[in-house]
Amino acid sequence: MTTANAEMLDQIKSGQGFIAALDQSGGSTPKALKGYGIGEDAFSNDEEMFALIHDMRSRIVTAPCFNGEKVIGAILFERTMDGQAGGKPVPSLLWERGVVPFLKVDKGLEDEADGVQLMKANPGLDDLCGRAVAKGVFGTKMRSVVNLAHPVGIKAIVDQQFAEAARIATHGLVPIIEPEVNIKSAERDAADRLLLKELLAALDGWTGAPVMLKLSLPAEAGLFQPLVDHPRVLRVVALSGGFTRGEACAELAKNPGIIASFSRALLEDLRHQMSDDEFNASLGTAIDEIHAASVA
Repeated sequence: MTTANAEMLDQIKSGQGFIAALDQSGGSTPKALKGYGIGEDAFSNDEEMFALIHDMRSRIVTAPCFNGEKVIGAILFERTMDGQAGGKPVPSLLWERGVVPFLKVDKGLEDEADGVQLMKANPGLDDLCGRAVAKGVFGTKMRSVVNLAHPVGIKAIVDQQFAEAARIATHGLVPIIEPEVNIKSAERDAADRLLLKELLAALDGWTGAPVMLKLSLPAEAGLFQPLVDHPRVLRVVALSGGFTRGEACAELAKNPGIIASFSRALLEDLRHQMSDDEFNASLGTAIDEIHAASVA
């Protein structure tokens, strides 16, 4: 392990903060831009759209409050990893500030089957992991979705996530495994419990270095404590999953040992039209609130 990787590992393992999710990709980018105050009439193709979202992310990661004191990591979209902010490659800029860079590596979701959406096939994963390592990235993130408490579907999701995690780990990267339970599901609590059972079984059979888990906040507070305490789990982080920041922070604070990895809840008050002072103040407030809930 390199010195940088050992320092990053320590920051993720013991840092008192949260992980920012800045990884909106093709399908979710127009919604993220709309929330930021930029309508679809502002771009006419994907290149223009991605340039606008990159400007937004650059503004976030170069803000004075975006540093390792409260933000211990950030998950990047592939184009963000390849881009620059403040005149430097984004992963390098982040780590100079004490923020550990991660990369979203999945290629989106399959159609629902057995109550879940598996990840699409990802033949380019090894090449992408190699590029990420070369750019100083510490870990990866990949997302699938659980909509119903279907035992076969949930087992399939966990099996797929851990199979991909094994590929990722061969590159020396730390995988974040994200089987998101839809918080609007009528079967949310039952799905949480099935997911917990399958994750514990997969972790007990895992022989590599510790992994990370990114989960929806459970319907029953404290349900995921066995995952927080598991020796093969480096850190459990939570997505906001459609909750407002206030709701997500309140739910997070009920689950000791889990820290935030919010996207919408982090960005919800930021607007393109803000002055730099307004933008930095608004981002600082969001960071303070999410940090407080993460260390509660």
